[in-house]
Amino acid sequence: MNDAEPPWPGTARPPEPAWVPEPNPWAPNWAAAPPVPIAPPRSRLWGAVGGVMIVVVAFSLIAATIPRRVDGHAVVAQGADTGRAYGGGSDKKPPKAVPELARNPLLGDGITPGPATCSLPDLGRAPEQLKAYYGALADCLEQSWRPALEKANEPTLAVTVSVTLPGHSACGEAPTENEAVAYYCGGDTTIYAPTEWMLSDAGLNKARHIATIAHEFGHHVQRESGILSAAADKMTSPDEHSPADKEVVRRIELQANCFGALFLAAVAGSGSISRSLANAAVADYGRANDSDTHGSREHQLSWAKAGYDGKATKACDTWSAEAGEIS
Repeated sequence: MNDAEPPWPGTARPPEPAWVPEPNPWAPNWAAAPPVPIAPPRSRLWGAVGGVMIVVVAFSLIAATIPRRVDGHAVVAQGADTGRAYGGGSDKKPPKAVPELARNPLLGDGITPGPATCSLPDLGRAPEQLKAYYGALADCLEQSWRPALEKANEPTLAVTVSVTLPGHSACGEAPTENEAVAYYCGGDTTIYAPTEWMLSDAGLNKARHIATIAHEFGHHVQRESGILSAAADKMTSPDEHSPADKEVVRRIELQANCFGALFLAAVAGSGSISRSLANAAVADYGRANDSDTHGSREHQLSWAKAGYDGKATKACDTWSAEAGEIS
């Protein structure tokens, strides 16, 4: 990658140039990119979210919350079905989330995101420019993921992207800047990507912005399919510190990486996402430090590559993987 990362959070970050085409990340030197520090996780409280990990919120309001971003954070909250549903024709049963993990219909044979031509506007530092860029990218993500969710007969609700940070949302209190770069809240099906946080982390590096939003949308796909609900049922403690719960979180987060890269494989080489830009975005998933809630740097990239190379949702079945593959 072209941009240099500071060794620790809070260190002054030099101005970053706009993204320029990068070499194939699968070349021998791809792993030389410096790691991006991950903020230490915060305790998971009822109604609150933690650093870069999964959060379970009161089930009367939200069934599950899961944060994440390779070098940031996301809150995934399963809430009331609000938004616009696309899936399900008159000759089919209404689309419905299925609370299953490895056996989820979305991970069945022959299911893959569809091709889409992403027409993205110029990326700029002004909030309205970021909002337009993210909005167009979210539309492209919806278009690409819709065939996969419809084939699984699962809902495809619209996503909103906000570049401002709410003091409080359907997922409870918002995380702090030290805990997050962006996060997804399933309670209001919104990706929160605050302008200052995103620019501080990514500058005008298109690959990083795309990788972040694609990952957060991966959490949305997990919500719509019922995977998040099933994952919440496996959580056993009121915070993320038990080894068993951390393993669940890693499987969620690594799958979101895989889903993000799966989208990139579907759209690479068309519209605004060239193949070199898609390659760079996939490589960005390998820039984080080892994390007990997101997995090792090696596995964060390996699962992204699994989606990019496998091109089908079945390649993203982290739930059937051996523990050593999601460490």
